[in-house]
Amino acid sequence: MTLRTIKLPPIFLFFLLYALLVNTEGLMAQTEAKLSGYVRDSKTDEPLIGATVQLVGSDLGAVTDIEGFYTITEVTPTTYNVKASYVGYESQTKFNIVVKSGGVPNVNFTLSESVEQLEGVTVRANPFRKNEETPLSIQRLSPEEIATYPGGNNDIAKVVQSLPGVSGSVGGFRNDVIIRGGAPNENVYYLDGIEIPNINHFSTQGSAGGPVGLLNVSFFEGVTLSSSAFGAQYDNVLSGVLQFDQRDGNSREYRTNFRVSSSEAAITTEGPLFKSKNEEQSNTSFIASVRRSYLQLLFQAIDLPFLPDYWDYQYKFTHKIDKYNELNFTGVGSLDNISINVPDEYSPDQQATLDQIPIINQWTTTAGISWKNRFKDNSGFMTTALSTNILNNRFEQFDDNVNQEGLVFTNNSQEQEVKFRYNLSKFLADWTINSGFIVQQSIYSNESELVDADRGFSYVNELNFTRYGIHSQASRKFLNDRLGFSAGFRMDGNTFMESGNEIHKTFSPRLSLSYELDKERKWVASASIGRYFKIPPYTVLGFSDNNGNFLNKDTKYIQSDHLVAGIEYLVTPSSRFSIEGFYKQYEDYPVSVVDSVSLANLGGGFSVLGNEKVKSLGLGRAYGMEFLYQRKFTKNFYAILAYTLYKSEFTGFNPEEYLPSTWDNRNLITFTGGYKFGNNWEVSARVRYLGQTPLAPVDEEATLNSYPNIIRDYSRQGDLLLEPFNQTDIRIDKKWNFKKLTLNVFLEFQNAFVQQLPSEPNYGLVRNDDGEIVQPRQLTIIEEVNNSSLLPTLGIVIDF
Repeated sequence: MTLRTIKLPPIFLFFLLYALLVNTEGLMAQTEAKLSGYVRDSKTDEPLIGATVQLVGSDLGAVTDIEGFYTITEVTPTTYNVKASYVGYESQTKFNIVVKSGGVPNVNFTLSESVEQLEGVTVRANPFRKNEETPLSIQRLSPEEIATYPGGNNDIAKVVQSLPGVSGSVGGFRNDVIIRGGAPNENVYYLDGIEIPNINHFSTQGSAGGPVGLLNVSFFEGVTLSSSAFGAQYDNVLSGVLQFDQRDGNSREYRTNFRVSSSEAAITTEGPLFKSKNEEQSNTSFIASVRRSYLQLLFQAIDLPFLPDYWDYQYKFTHKIDKYNELNFTGVGSLDNISINVPDEYSPDQQATLDQIPIINQWTTTAGISWKNRFKDNSGFMTTALSTNILNNRFEQFDDNVNQEGLVFTNNSQEQEVKFRYNLSKFLADWTINSGFIVQQSIYSNESELVDADRGFSYVNELNFTRYGIHSQASRKFLNDRLGFSAGFRMDGNTFMESGNEIHKTFSPRLSLSYELDKERKWVASASIGRYFKIPPYTVLGFSDNNGNFLNKDTKYIQSDHLVAGIEYLVTPSSRFSIEGFYKQYEDYPVSVVDSVSLANLGGGFSVLGNEKVKSLGLGRAYGMEFLYQRKFTKNFYAILAYTLYKSEFTGFNPEEYLPSTWDNRNLITFTGGYKFGNNWEVSARVRYLGQTPLAPVDEEATLNSYPNIIRDYSRQGDLLLEPFNQTDIRIDKKWNFKKLTLNVFLEFQNAFVQQLPSEPNYGLVRNDDGEIVQPRQLTIIEEVNNSSLLPTLGIVIDF
């Protein structure tokens, strides 16, 4: 399925530009703003009293109070770099902080204790923070980078694709996160330590991708991606851990953010709860949002054959019981619906989409409570979390989607997890010890039917079992803090799979080392090795025969061994070069019995992944090199440039025959950068290049017999190569600061240079000019739709 872009007349673009660029400075009064936040110890979370916070390049600054809180007043609204310093600690600078007259989130710092250095040696503070557990293959995005990401349309899943080694599916209306040649379902996602099963609306069950992100970018204090060297506390991960750090709601005053973009409207509000008039701040705060799509209105207006409609919500409540104890309540959820819209005029490509589009009714919810207890002697802390998440998915396809007649496939299922996590962090002399466990109840039910002579099934089942795991990791620095060391392990088991309780088979060791090669600490070499495991999706575990007997109880945990090494050079206090080599080797990947293809090649479509008989026999490997240049905001300019050269391939039932995977694009180039002019103008751009995409060609005879199901010949995986993907998105931002209110208007041009975007060959039935099927039925390739259009979008953000 391909989403057609919209061609707008040049005069419309002219008026949009004129409305954005017109001089409105005369409407503005002289405004001032303030900047606030907390400075704390990075280990103990203790407030640092008397720390200095300064706006770099200005005389403005402040000193923290007894709570570690600071406020800088009489600030001219613009962009600053903000530096926090404290005696005996390494200074920290936060870059690209946009100070506005309305609704500026707190800018918080966590400082690390410094070590003594030789006289006459200037140690350069590294703004690209790491830790001993994950010294490489880790990237972070700041709140401002998230909010102004060009071409992202406030979609966090698209924003993540600006990070090195991360790509999305080519062609179609998709939003997958593919990391270094791994499948979309090889990643895990955490929201303040609470795991969420997916980050997209209309998610593909058994995988994680979908067309639109469901997390609100206004919530985040930062996003962190680990593409290897995973901490032992993370289970069920093979390719990437994405951590979304939410802001605490403002505990002193109420603030609101309202956003309208090309596809949705969103409102976010935050503030204190139970705050009395004589208190400066409350011990309880909240931040909450709701978003509403109007894509369905746009799609109906341009006469597309399907109408996606969604809502989502997100919230966080924080309550500080006392100085050492804190509770957090976090939740996120979505309501998704895809309905059919019959176009007014017949066209072959629209009819093929109308034939093949599924009817989806889906809702998701995740809710969790976590308790963090800091020990009074500052020797560590413990975190306890209880959470639940549910995915309810009704997925249907018919011979006649318009009248919903002639059932082809139905999947009416629900996945629910109830998780209890405990993690203890202890500081023993120079060592940091992390250990803990997880106990999880997994509940899965499905009523599924596929009407197909060769692959059909029909069953109703319920699955209820327990998953569990333990982990431990030890880290410290040696040699005057120049050598970082971390080693750990985890083991996982479950009560369903035949070998599920043999937890020694999932023993997952890992080791990471980093060494600062010079006294100035400009050069750092790092390496890590580890073994990681993932349980197959519930759609695989719960697949049954027509009598309700589970057919995949003999599957195994998927295993992936990682070896990564790299070197980083800190060019300036705000820029770095790095190069990494990586190797991932897979074992026991599920292979489809019917199609003889590894499930590693699937998950990028809108159907259900894994609802079939499999065997845990597949092998795989992904390896390559990654180059990165990153410059934090200095002299009005910031940029991330990355090039990843890699190969990704997997086997079916023949362990000697490696075939290129669907994600084996070989070359990935990403650039994201921007320049800030005076008067709060900003121009930013994103450039993406992805090499050819290998696919399995369509088996036309089998497809004709199973239409509207499209059947591929996976024995010829890689014979079909889509052209390289190349797209440039440009964004122009302008902010106006009024008294206690900031207006941000942005204009985006997606596919600014009108590149032809690759798409898969589209198949449909031969029809006459009236759209009636010609008998006997024949399959035909639909003429390719022009995907080279420019897509302009206009957005408005109001903070007050």
